[in-house]
Amino acid sequence: MSQRAFATSLAKLYFRHGPVSSAKTMNLLATAYNYRVQGKSVALIKVCNPPFLLLTSFISFQPALDIRYGQDEVRSRAGLSQKADYLIRPETNILELPIAEQLIHCVLVDEVQFLSVPHIDQLRLATTAWNVPIICYGLRTDFRTQLFPGSKRLLELADCIQEIETTCHYCANKAILNLKHVNGVADTAGPTVQLGAEEKYFPTCFDCYRREVANADQSPVTDWRHDVLAKAMTRSFYHGQNHHDSQQNHRNTSSQQKKTEES
Repeated sequence: MSQRAFATSLAKLYFRHGPVSSAKTMNLLATAYNYRVQGKSVALIKVCNPPFLLLTSFISFQPALDIRYGQDEVRSRAGLSQKADYLIRPETNILELPIAEQLIHCVLVDEVQFLSVPHIDQLRLATTAWNVPIICYGLRTDFRTQLFPGSKRLLELADCIQEIETTCHYCANKAILNLKHVNGVADTAGPTVQLGAEEKYFPTCFDCYRREVANADQSPVTDWRHDVLAKAMTRSFYHGQNHHDSQQNHRNTSSQQKKTEES
């Protein structure tokens, strides 16, 4: 099988998601590196406006909204970085980028949750138009536990959905949510699209997220409050106790009947 045939056979849309601090960007940069060391003909592109094309070794898109480390830089918290070739703006038509004119083996998208639904639809079409796999990295939900529109659309359209795991900031359980802190206190207010470093956003499991936002009286879901949970646990306890007592009474009755029959 030729290298080009290999690239065509992998022309799928991937969504690799994980909470904050799960090394998504480092994973993206490592993927780019692996393609290069294998000697594959690739181009590195990231999203930038005004759009320009940098002929390097790989394709990497990053929404223009992410400017934590510089507008045209894909950078992980571990310190690895690479210049992006394109910054996607709201008016950008991804299908009009000159990808098909080059011999490319992969497209990488960083912080994909900030792309619009039309952009995700364009990425879906691009896998067919360009005959290259497109691998998207980003968050699944915001700090209110709600799906980002772009992530939601990717979950609907992606050929392959993969989770990048990390542990909860507060315990050893698997993290699935993103907790925002303001002045050291959990907070669910403010705009959905906010970028921050580790001291502001933390990966958490559900129980630790619920506890922290409840303590700050910031729970995005009313039924997650401490008082609601306490009532549910109390009902569960009494239901379990009543079930246990009923079983015990049934066993005692059966035992008494058996003794009566034997006598």
